[in-house]
Amino acid sequence: MLNRFVIAVIAACVCAESSFAQGFGESTLIREWQFHLGDDVDSSTGLLKSGKWRSVAVPHDWSVEQPASADNSSCTGYLPGGIGWYKTDLEIPADQAGKCFYLYFEGVYNRSEVFVNGTFVGFRPNGYVSFMYDVTGLLKPGETNSIYVRVDHSLDADSRWYTGSGIYRPVHLVTANPVHIGQWGVYWTAEVNKLGSANMNVQTEIVNEWTRQAEIEVRQELIAPEGSLAARSVQRQLLDAGKSMTLNQEFPVANPQKWSVASPALYKLKTSVAMNGQIVDHSETAVGIRTLTYDPDKGFALNGELMKVKGVCIHHDAGVLGAAVPKIVWRERLLRLKEIGCNAIRMSHNPQATDVYDLCDELGFLVMDEAFDEWEYPKKKWIEGWNKGEPGFQGAADFFAEWSDRDVADMVRRDRNHPSIIMWSIGNEVDYPNDPYSHPVLDGAKVGQKVYGGYLPDQPPAERLGGIAKRLSAVVRGLDKSRPVTAALAGAVMSNETEYPGTLDVVGYNYTEFRYDEDHKRYPKRVLYGSETRHDLDAWKSVRDKEFIFGQFIWTGFDYLGESGAWPSRGFTTGMIDLANRIKPRGFFRRALWAEKPVAYLGTTRWFRGLTMDAGRSWNYDDGQKVRVICYTNGDEAELFLDGKAVGERKPYDDSSAIFYWDIPYKAGELKVVVYQNGKVVATDSILPDGEASAIKVESVSALNGKYDVAVIPVSIVDDKGRLVYGASSEVTCTVTGLGKLIGLENASGDASENFGDNIAAVNHGQLVAYVQSMDNAGIVQVSFSADNLGAASVEIQIGE
Repeated sequence: MLNRFVIAVIAACVCAESSFAQGFGESTLIREWQFHLGDDVDSSTGLLKSGKWRSVAVPHDWSVEQPASADNSSCTGYLPGGIGWYKTDLEIPADQAGKCFYLYFEGVYNRSEVFVNGTFVGFRPNGYVSFMYDVTGLLKPGETNSIYVRVDHSLDADSRWYTGSGIYRPVHLVTANPVHIGQWGVYWTAEVNKLGSANMNVQTEIVNEWTRQAEIEVRQELIAPEGSLAARSVQRQLLDAGKSMTLNQEFPVANPQKWSVASPALYKLKTSVAMNGQIVDHSETAVGIRTLTYDPDKGFALNGELMKVKGVCIHHDAGVLGAAVPKIVWRERLLRLKEIGCNAIRMSHNPQATDVYDLCDELGFLVMDEAFDEWEYPKKKWIEGWNKGEPGFQGAADFFAEWSDRDVADMVRRDRNHPSIIMWSIGNEVDYPNDPYSHPVLDGAKVGQKVYGGYLPDQPPAERLGGIAKRLSAVVRGLDKSRPVTAALAGAVMSNETEYPGTLDVVGYNYTEFRYDEDHKRYPKRVLYGSETRHDLDAWKSVRDKEFIFGQFIWTGFDYLGESGAWPSRGFTTGMIDLANRIKPRGFFRRALWAEKPVAYLGTTRWFRGLTMDAGRSWNYDDGQKVRVICYTNGDEAELFLDGKAVGERKPYDDSSAIFYWDIPYKAGELKVVVYQNGKVVATDSILPDGEASAIKVESVSALNGKYDVAVIPVSIVDDKGRLVYGASSEVTCTVTGLGKLIGLENASGDASENFGDNIAAVNHGQLVAYVQSMDNAGIVQVSFSADNLGAASVEIQIGE
């Protein structure tokens, strides 16, 4: 049966989840849909030629639900795409007649078409941008209204990484009065003067869809982080029927609390529009007052203080959840990055979910927002499998010319109120040498990445890049001049022969540290940073030791699906954090480089040919076997002990490797490293041999906030003392009863052939995580876990207060 969504009943319990994503009106999330995988649907009648509909909750990613196959593209993690249809019914109360109605989609991947009551409403090919349709003339108050969405991801190898398929971000029904704020219609900027006060400027777009002139009052109230009124402005204006206008309001803010990485103070801007003393629309916007300064010699300063950007690149999936990632999962992932010392995120290589930016504002991350991975030509991709046959050229190039200006404008308009955003990127590696652009300079040139031969005269000339960059940069600057325009260059040696870098305010180099000094001298006014770098120590030293390089974004923060190697590779595994949100050894290595407080990590390896950033936590070897013990720390000395006795000499920090190590014979016992700073103990870490697995341990979780909220439940195998059994690989079965359902078990396995769609998974390094979704607004969910010879453990989760 078709889902019926009754606004009057549902709105109160879901509206608060994301009320102002669209920036105006009253928002109601449309969660319950029917879905059909296939293209045999008549949008005017709702009839299926074959198959049937099934109920799903949106956000929904159908690709991650399907089994992987070696015949699919490696870039998708061997998961399929296809064509899918969604439908739902909206029952609009009769007393809503005279209102305006809009459908706001935060993200649909991709090439979506929307139909309302059988009428085609619109097409949006880009799967990452948010978009909205005015459906006022199509929705009928007092009647049942049908909504259909066709999603065409049949070109499923259209990206170099996993994208997901479907309505994978929230959908809102927006109800507004005829006089209302425009979509993303509130835009603030703040300038801090030499005396420390801020001058706020707020632009508010007002739309009058009435049939007569409106006398409006626009009120701005700035609420300080502790809740007091910090500033206020009121402006009155006449607005003609059928017209829109933008009002400017300026007001001072005395002694503002600054937004920073360490203290992300957020004000709340309350915007209201009134007529005849009655509020007809309102919106709330987070405000973070800060200053950004970029200098070609000194680097980057936040609020006047020079700092190094310690960033990571991220994609938008979360393993078994695919691209439909709940906000709570993103919160936990970002907090994990904070533990490492990360202070910046690059949204690679597309606009991400609004939730992610909200969290970056709240938690104190700097953000590089990015629009495109491809421009007018697609990049090479393996269409079937990996490294088989000839690569193909699926991608977004077929709609770039028509849609790119609008896509980048919508990114900026949607995201420009986020204080976390410090740069707008118009492209990633669009200048990849010979993929597709070429230039004579490539003959004999050194490039930081693979080059498909020298100069190829039959390829598109690199000079084309400059014109496109000028156009896109002009779009960005026309909407926001408070942040610089940037891009991530893969082939700086080639792009330097074009106008491309000169169109940018700040220039990012991907894997091109060897050109930093040369290009700083050659282009003394160019602001440089590492827009994409490897994990190696030298890449960090190029940032740490060169004042003019203000930061780096490491590839990557998290492991991710897609961009896989040979079957059954599930995805890319060079992240600092795995798909189960556990910090990997290389994450602890990075923490030792980036953290400001004393830290220590102890690991071991049987690799003796060099020093590794990937030493695991195992202390399980044969007696007498030679083992290399590794310590990642920011202390200036370290010493190794076994059961309290020194087994490794006290060593000084070695800046050439940033790694302490000792080669010792294995003996069971507690292995402990003691770290010193200026002669004082500042940090320790220890590991023990695994005990015998004896039980399942389940972490307690907080109450769920109504229907469709998600609980993240860590599960581990422990010994009789409650300690993690690092080498455990037991299969665990999850059973959910009551008012909830299992939506995924994630063990961070890299094997795509495993079944990630059932309720059984083997622990990896003794751990996994379960995602459980509530199915009602109040009640209890029981979640139990069992394994052979380990018994069972359970947790009870309350829904609601």
